[in-house]
Amino acid sequence: MNLTKKQQSAIIGMILGDAYLQATGKQNARLRLEHKADYKDYLQWKTAILPQLFQGKAKIIERIHPLTKRTYRYVRQQSNASPVLGKLRKLFYSGDKKQIPENLVKLLRDDIGFAIWFYDDGYFYRRNKCSYLYLGTVTYKEAMIARDAVLKNFGIKSKIIDKKNKGYVLYFSKEESNKIKIILEKYPVPVMAYKIPF
Repeated sequence: MNLTKKQQSAIIGMILGDAYLQATGKQNARLRLEHKADYKDYLQWKTAILPQLFQGKAKIIERIHPLTKRTYRYVRQQSNASPVLGKLRKLFYSGDKKQIPENLVKLLRDDIGFAIWFYDDGYFYRRNKCSYLYLGTVTYKEAMIARDAVLKNFGIKSKIIDKKNKGYVLYFSKEESNKIKIILEKYPVPVMAYKIPF
C-alpha cells in the first residue's frame, strides 16, 4: 500500500490522538476512529484523507451510561486491516497501552499530523490565550519525546506540565499558540473551529 508523506503523518496524528489501533492477527492491525455523533463531519474529513484504508460509511452507535442511564450517540468507522498498521501498532502500543515511540520525530513529519493530534487532544483557553495538548497517562520521558518532536518539526515551543490525574500536557504560550493557529487554519474543519486559537 502506497501512502504519501501527508497520509503517513495523518495516521500518526490519529494514533497520537483519539484513534485506536486494533490488532488483527500477528502482523496486521486496523484503525478505529470514534467521536461523539456531533463530530461526524470531522470523522468523515479524516477518513477522506485515507481512501485506501477506509471504505463504506461510518456507523452511529449508542451507549447508555451505567450511572446516569443517559444515552450517548457516537460515530465510528474502522479501516481495513493492513500490515502497515500492524507495524505501527508494535511501535505505539505495549500490550494494550498506548505509548509515544522514541522515533516520533521521524514519524510526525507533515503538519497535518500535528493538526489532527491537536484537534483530537488539544484545547485553547481563551481567557489566558494559551493552549494545551493533553498526552494522557504517558511517562515523563514520553512527554519529552512529544515536546521535542513538536519543536524540531514545527518550531513550536512548549513546556511539560503534570496535570496529576489527567497525566502530562504540553503547554503553549500565547506566542506559540499563534503558530498552532497557522497550522490549523491550513486544515479547516468547521465543526472543530472552536479549537483554533484566537
